[in-house]
Amino acid sequence: MKSAVETLEPTKVKLTVEVDYDELKPSIDHAYEHIAEQVNVPGFRKGKVPPRIIEQRVGWGAVIEHAVNDGLSGFYRDALGETDLRPLAQPEVDVTEVPAKVGEGQLKFTAEVEVRPEIELPELSDVELTVDSTVVTDEDVTERLDALRERFGTLVGVDRPAVEGDYVVIDLKAVIGDEEVDSVSGVSYQIGSGNMLEGLDEALTGLSGGETTTFKAPLAGGDHEGQDADVTVTATSVKQRDLPEVDDDFAQLASEFDTLEELTDDLKTQVAGIKTSNQAVTARDALMEKLLETVEVPVPTGVVEAEVHRHLESESRLEDDEHRAEVTEDATKAIKNQILLDTLAEKLKVQVSQGELVEYLVSASQQYGMEPSEFIKTLEQGGQIPAMVGEVARSKALAVALRQIEVKDSDGNVVDLSEFIGSDEADEAQSALSEAVAQAQEAADAEAPEGAEPETSEPAKA
Repeated sequence: MKSAVETLEPTKVKLTVEVDYDELKPSIDHAYEHIAEQVNVPGFRKGKVPPRIIEQRVGWGAVIEHAVNDGLSGFYRDALGETDLRPLAQPEVDVTEVPAKVGEGQLKFTAEVEVRPEIELPELSDVELTVDSTVVTDEDVTERLDALRERFGTLVGVDRPAVEGDYVVIDLKAVIGDEEVDSVSGVSYQIGSGNMLEGLDEALTGLSGGETTTFKAPLAGGDHEGQDADVTVTATSVKQRDLPEVDDDFAQLASEFDTLEELTDDLKTQVAGIKTSNQAVTARDALMEKLLETVEVPVPTGVVEAEVHRHLESESRLEDDEHRAEVTEDATKAIKNQILLDTLAEKLKVQVSQGELVEYLVSASQQYGMEPSEFIKTLEQGGQIPAMVGEVARSKALAVALRQIEVKDSDGNVVDLSEFIGSDEADEAQSALSEAVAQAQEAADAEAPEGAEPETSEPAKA
């Protein structure tokens, strides 16, 4: 088999493949066998019809068509295996030549396919990243204390105009023209939260209990979403949240501690832990942003269009041009990130251990509300396990890359992120463990009596 690659675009190639008759012959033999099972020829049992009789009855064209259809995907995969191409979509295949008769000729076809582009990544040792310090300030502790006080505060009615932060019980009615399109009654709303209608915060500010005002606002949902409506709102009552005093009594009320000092020390520890964890998240995000700024990543338009169409079709919004633009932007960004991370994972020779994959799948199953075993079985049936391995590899690639970068905080101190990004030594140990488990399982299978069911073992954990 011969193959040649022509680059059409940075993300698209044309693969030309020539298959000799001898290489195609197993598919031709299979075609004869399959057709023999389907045709009825007097004097011959099904499956026993000779090839020359099949050619007389159904014609060589039907035989070679069946053979090509049967073998084409395999020849395409073999041709890909001879190249460094990494397809991102299904190919558009065009068969340009087939053997004209038995024993002579060749199969020739072309396949145009969108592929992962070649991109040049910068030297990771040259990348500089800075994250926030983990120093805990008095303001940090006060903020945590205030949040805790909010949880244990009480709402008290007040006889004054409402201000930001107050809770107002409202009756609201929205009208478009002469039609009332929405209304609510007795709803408690905190001024400043901004989670209802645009302009509601401004309308309620300054209202006292029993007062009414009107304003215009675009509706946020329903059949009239986005349309401007005349909104009438009445503040039936105004309440403020009274917060408890910060003292030992509060510490005993809000925590397991007896004194405010103990509670404050615990809050400092919590803040320090959060800041340390945030350093890892910030470093990962900063590295991704730095790479995207440095590297030009061509994006395959066909892959983007297919993803956008799938998304809009699932929402029954194929004709929504405004939403299409939003989805296109999101899909383009996601595919660009995927290309970059796949390239990074390949450059760093990232390996996904069995334990890492299982841990990821268990976490994902919880998000879907499924039992892990059921979730994994569903993925296996759908052939989605390789895609999950890719997801884990992309995430791990950033962690492995960060091991090669000196990260400093805003005070100039070198930051140790090993708790969050692991180490090369730990990866090697995990790989060795997974390999040992696999070898032990193979040995056990080999020693098992013929026909016996092999025992299953729990996957190795990371």
